[in-house]
Amino acid sequence: MTDGHRRGFTSRAFGKALPPFGDEFVSVEALSAVVLLAATVAALVWANVSGASYASVWHHHLDLGFAGLDLDLSRAHWVTDGLMTVFFFVVGLEIKRELVCGELRDPRAAALPVLAALGGMVLPALIYVAINASGPGLRGWAVPMATDIAFATGVLALLGSRVPRRLVLFLLTLAIVDDVGAIVVIAIFYSGGVRGWWLLAAVGVVAIVFGLQRLRVGSPIAYVLPALALWLCLQQSGVHATIAGVVLGLCTPARPFGGRRVIEGLEHRIHPWSVFVVAPLFALANAGVVVDADSLGRALRSPVTIGVVAGLVLGKTVGVAGGALLGQRLGVGRLPTGVDGRDVVGVAAVAGIGFTVALFIAGLAFPPDRFDLAVIGILAGSLISAGVGAAVFLTRPAHRRSA
Repeated sequence: MTDGHRRGFTSRAFGKALPPFGDEFVSVEALSAVVLLAATVAALVWANVSGASYASVWHHHLDLGFAGLDLDLSRAHWVTDGLMTVFFFVVGLEIKRELVCGELRDPRAAALPVLAALGGMVLPALIYVAINASGPGLRGWAVPMATDIAFATGVLALLGSRVPRRLVLFLLTLAIVDDVGAIVVIAIFYSGGVRGWWLLAAVGVVAIVFGLQRLRVGSPIAYVLPALALWLCLQQSGVHATIAGVVLGLCTPARPFGGRRVIEGLEHRIHPWSVFVVAPLFALANAGVVVDADSLGRALRSPVTIGVVAGLVLGKTVGVAGGALLGQRLGVGRLPTGVDGRDVVGVAAVAGIGFTVALFIAGLAFPPDRFDLAVIGILAGSLISAGVGAAVFLTRPAHRRSA
C-alpha cells in the first residue's frame, strides 16, 4: 500500500476522533477497537452477572425459513452467520484493493509481509496441534492463526509516535494476508457437507453479478438481491454463508466503474457499520463466558486454552518476526524505511492479538464447553500479546510520524 493511496476519513461524526494515521481504513479500525473492547467487557459482565439472561437472549431461536428452506437459527447464529457477512464483505473489498492497487500488487514489496503472515499462521497452528495432538480439542488448530486488525492497530495508535507509520501499513498488509488464510481455512476445513446443487446455484448468482457489471449497472441497490441470493445459496450448500461476503468483495471492481471508484465508495459507507456495529454485536453475542475460580481452574488445565495462548503469544511473535527477518536475510524483500529488528518483534507480538476471526473460528470448531475455554485463551493470549508488544515499543525512542 503506497503512502497517500487512501483518502482521509471525512465523516463529521468520527473525523476529529480518529488517530492521525492519515489512512481511512487503518484509522477507523484503530478507533473501532474502543467500541469492540466496550462490547467485550459488556458481554463478560452480562454473562457473569446474569448468565441466564445472557443465554436467554442469544440462544433464543428465530425461524425465518420459507418454502421449505431451513433458516431456524439462534440470535447469536444470525449475528455470526448473517451480519458477519457484512464484516467479511469489507475484508473482501480490502483484499481486492490490496491485490489491485496496494502492496500486494507488487510481488517484491509484498514478499516480506506475506512471509511474515505465513510464519504467523503456520507456527501458531503447529504449536496448538503439538499441545492438542491426542485430545478432543484438535479441531481448534486454526483459532490462534488470526490477527485482529482493530485491536492491533488500536494498540499501535495508543503508542503514538513510537511506532513508525510505515510499520502500521506493514501490519495492515500482513493482517490482510492473514485474513486470506483464515478465509481459505474456514471455507475448506470448517464448512459442512457440501450440497452440489446449491453450490452450483451460488456459481450462477456470481455469474449474474458479473453480467450486471458487464452491462455497466453501477447502482449498489441492483446488487442487493443477488447478494442475498448468494448468501442463501451458500448457507444451504454447506459452505459457510459468510464466504458470500468475501466473494462479493472480490467481485467488486477495483478500477473506476461508471465514472466512480466503487471500492472506495463502498468502504467509506460500509466499513464504519462493519466495525462499529457488526463486530461489536458479534463480540457481545460470543464473548460472554463465565470467569470464576472454577472456569479459570479448568482453563489452566485445558490443552485448548493453553494451545490458544501459546499459539497467539509465542507462535505469532516468533512466526511473524522470523518470517520477516528470514525474508530480509535471504534478500526476498526489505523492511520499511526506519524500521529495525526490534520494531519487527514488537509488531509481531501485537499481531498475536486475535479476537474477531479467532472467536469466529472457535465457534465453528468447538461445542459450547470447549468454546468457553477457547474464549478464555483468546482473551488471555491477546492481553499478553498486547502487553509484550507495547513493552517492546516503549523501550524505543519516539519516531517522527512521517517515518
